[in-house]
Amino acid sequence: MARSAILNVMVQAAMKAGRALARDFGEVENLQVSRKGPGDFVSAADRKAEDIIRAELQKARPGYGFLMEESGVTEGSDPQHRWIVDPLDGTTNFLHGIPIFAVSIALERQGQIMAGVILNPVSDELYVAERGRGAFLNDRRLRVSARRDLADAVIATGIPHLGRGDHARFLGELRVIMNEVSGIRRAGAAALDLAWVAAGRYDAFWEHGLKPWDMAAGMLMVREAGGFVSDLAGRDRIFETGEIAVGTELIHRDLLALLKRAQPAGAA
Repeated sequence: MARSAILNVMVQAAMKAGRALARDFGEVENLQVSRKGPGDFVSAADRKAEDIIRAELQKARPGYGFLMEESGVTEGSDPQHRWIVDPLDGTTNFLHGIPIFAVSIALERQGQIMAGVILNPVSDELYVAERGRGAFLNDRRLRVSARRDLADAVIATGIPHLGRGDHARFLGELRVIMNEVSGIRRAGAAALDLAWVAAGRYDAFWEHGLKPWDMAAGMLMVREAGGFVSDLAGRDRIFETGEIAVGTELIHRDLLALLKRAQPAGAA
């Protein structure tokens, strides 16, 4: 595929950060780790990757702002553009030696995601997408799966853990959905969950409690691969709610119906 200049910048930043993460992953037991909340770890590798990405992107587009997982919001001189970056999505996997984690970079222009890059440095899988130009895995065009029925579907999710999320609500959703589908998976890196829906590996994905940097690049991947993206109420208020549901047209529709059925009586 022919990449635009801006997408090439994003790919180069992701690859450079990915090489550093891959080196640190090989020495994961030696990493300095600090707690930033129950069950939520941040490592020296995470911070180093974010610094690499910031330096690469600032060099190419010095006026753009940033929304980054570790350092938060940085205003730029160009108010129309900002980078949305998760330098290490799947930190807990990384620190436990599980090779399912990713670098995620998205470019937002006036509130719309225009380009996205997701890289798994261990598997060398590079997912890229540009608005209106499709989604690709290592230069192979991506399409969401052709499955139409929930009974044939494998659906991914994120499971709340210690100190995070509404456990009772999730268990209610799981109870409804698990009876209707072929399988449920939890990989531990939302950016890759979304990329895998775009690649047709999963048929759908839903999760609560996500941040823009978890979702921005992956949302574009799914849409550019022909999939549907919404919050859990079927609206386009994903960043505001922190909730996301994606999938093929029919399975996304049916997943939303199951999630609505799982809501407790009287819930909005």
